[in-house]
Amino acid sequence: MVTDVIVFVPSIEADARTNIRQFIDLARNQLAVFGQDLPFESNTWDVTDAVLTKAKGRKRERISFSMLEAVGGAIPAVMPEPFRSFAKAYIRYLSGVRPVKAIHARVAALRALAAALAEGARECDPVRADSAVFNRATQLLVGNFSAGAAYRVGQQLEILANFMKENALSISRTTWRSPIRRPSDTVRVGAEADRRRAEKLPSAAALEALPRIFLMAQDPADVVTAAAAAIMLAAPERISEILTLPSACEVVEARPGKDDAYGLRWWPAKGAKPGVKWMVPAMVPVVQEALRRIRKVTMEARDIAGWYERNPSQIYLALDVEHLRNSEWLDLEEVARIIGLTGRMGANAWCKAQGIRMVRFKGQGNALYVRFKEVEKVIVSLLPRGFPTLDKATGVTYANALFTVRRNELGMQRSTYRCMIELVSVGQVNTGLGSRSAHGLNSIFSRFGFTEPDGSPIILKSHAFRHYLNTLAQAGGLSQLDVAKWSGRLDVRQNEAYDHVSPRQMLQSIRSAVGTDEMIGPLSAPLERALIKRDAFAQLMVPTAHVTELGYCIHDYTSSPCQLHADCINCQELICIKGDIQKVLRLREQLTEAVRLKQKAEVAVGQGYAGSDRWMEHHRVTVDRLTQLLSIMEDPDIPDGTPIQMAATQAPFRLQGGRVVNSLAAPVAQKSKRRRSENRP
Repeated sequence: MVTDVIVFVPSIEADARTNIRQFIDLARNQLAVFGQDLPFESNTWDVTDAVLTKAKGRKRERISFSMLEAVGGAIPAVMPEPFRSFAKAYIRYLSGVRPVKAIHARVAALRALAAALAEGARECDPVRADSAVFNRATQLLVGNFSAGAAYRVGQQLEILANFMKENALSISRTTWRSPIRRPSDTVRVGAEADRRRAEKLPSAAALEALPRIFLMAQDPADVVTAAAAAIMLAAPERISEILTLPSACEVVEARPGKDDAYGLRWWPAKGAKPGVKWMVPAMVPVVQEALRRIRKVTMEARDIAGWYERNPSQIYLALDVEHLRNSEWLDLEEVARIIGLTGRMGANAWCKAQGIRMVRFKGQGNALYVRFKEVEKVIVSLLPRGFPTLDKATGVTYANALFTVRRNELGMQRSTYRCMIELVSVGQVNTGLGSRSAHGLNSIFSRFGFTEPDGSPIILKSHAFRHYLNTLAQAGGLSQLDVAKWSGRLDVRQNEAYDHVSPRQMLQSIRSAVGTDEMIGPLSAPLERALIKRDAFAQLMVPTAHVTELGYCIHDYTSSPCQLHADCINCQELICIKGDIQKVLRLREQLTEAVRLKQKAEVAVGQGYAGSDRWMEHHRVTVDRLTQLLSIMEDPDIPDGTPIQMAATQAPFRLQGGRVVNSLAAPVAQKSKRRRSENRP
């Protein structure tokens, strides 16, 4: 019996090699993942029809069982046996019991493990995979991938290690954890932070050029790309979410005493609940115009898709060639008119590429003819995968999809098909935005003559708009929960990767709140004798700021080093921003740890340890301040985005005159001194 999912049960008494043989046999002969006709022995699997990918166009999804160093090579070296068969079994099995959208990280983990096993001309046998081999695999990942990619593949490597341990597939049965830490891109200062920010955000030149291109665009490729960019600038969407929208996606909701609310019906791509993505009023006319332009370009393609829904086995013929439907033979000129090719030469090349036999008839000179049914068969086979349904989850069909276009309609080098449709792909939009400018492909910027100030081409990725809008929301004080909901995220912690607020912007937001009721803490108190303007006072009080685990430190390090040894919670120069979920989580963690340390100090005091009373007092103060700060950060009556500053405290250790002074111990020392003086004769 062949099925998609069968749970592998290893033999406890058998050795690892026997278990691996049984595991490979199960995956080869009993699973139907990727289809029952999957060529298991092949070193490259085409899994396009089995993997659900949105808006990828005609791009094929392939899994290549090649070595790590061979990736991208002209003739990739395949994984050696017996590891190759194990890798195939693992990919097929886990794709059934634990499917993922991005399977290539899983394959990369196998490649790294194979490379580690094969070092030193040893046999590439998975049963020898122990902690040392997995550690070597992580070193190879760090050396061959970016920090973010190495972390993601390292997580897949950890899953692989656990799978092998739990199913007794290796001699070593120890637990292994990936040592590759998640990279932190929250450091906002320095050349590296500036470079990272520039990579992920659209440049000023791009933002200035897009509105002009939007108004000037006439060709379908330019219209669709510019209109898609306009929608992505209105709300933080993923490009795959936009490209699978239905044509009837607009929602208008009446609001008493206010303008109507306008939004788009939305299906998030990564698990968040479907809903309506409301647009800010200033962007409503832009989005409406963008939708109008897209519908105008795609109207004919949607009509063709509707025709194929009703006639799935016949070729669509435009009105001027409909009379050819009952013909047995077609000359090349007629083929060109049906498909939309360039004359007889274009039709000749197309028929050769499709393997359609061309014949000559006596008395017809050199004219070539093909059978109508053969042309029809080839054209119908070009219908998109899953036709007529575009997205099973939403029920959107090609006939009512917003971005259904005629085949090759966005291409500048191939003829547009009059009789076949496709969906605009992510690659086509990114190419239009300049992602392939280095390969000589024109973008909407180059076609209209826009460049960066230094003359270099404008290069933009569709995801840059999402980063840009998230950064604007963060800089404007929108709460982390609202940013996550606006962006269609399940986890607010993912906001951090999209927050590119610069140090200058952060500093300005804190300065603007100094001396006003927008802030809580000592700096919010009004000045009785204000001899300078508030903005000038803010410049003096907050000359700089940098990120800490709990908020922002406004200490001026050009004047002195930190006087509290980074004990931020006991410092008046800590500024927290209400609504920052990440900082609230860290405050809770620190409170839990502080309570534990306070309890240990209390036990030490009870046992009479010298100096323990000072530590107990320090931890008591810390617990009190953390509790107070958390209560403010979680107070629903305080608006999100409010800067919060705690009052000064008598911290246990401070730097004075280059010496560390124990301020909690000072009063005790003074009392002892007085007692000695009182006892003198």
